[in-house]
Amino acid sequence: MNEEKMMDILTEGGITVFAFRAISISNSSGIELVAAEVRQHLDSTRPEKVIVDFDGVKFFSSLLLGLLVEIWKKMKAYDGTMVISGINPSLNRVFRITNLDKIFQFHPDRQTAVRALTE
Repeated sequence: MNEEKMMDILTEGGITVFAFRAISISNSSGIELVAAEVRQHLDSTRPEKVIVDFDGVKFFSSLLLGLLVEIWKKMKAYDGTMVISGINPSLNRVFRITNLDKIFQFHPDRQTAVRALTE
């Protein structure tokens, strides 16, 4: 099984970045692998600040929305901060339709998100 990695976990200036690499995130088994990796990272490191970076992503399934809400809840439980960066306009529409734009903070790119979280 030779699946390309869908996400990288990076640290930039003390901020954890979950950076998606795939253009389309719709494979349920792939999303479950990403979710397990994210859960393990959050539980073991308890980062204060997280950016979920969607730069280059053109499509994702609703399963990913559930993961984003889960990350947000975990971060909120220990007073951490989570923001989203790099969402293209068509994906931004999904957040508005589902009213998730009310709970998430969005930044146009990772660099802007890093600056916002370090100021």
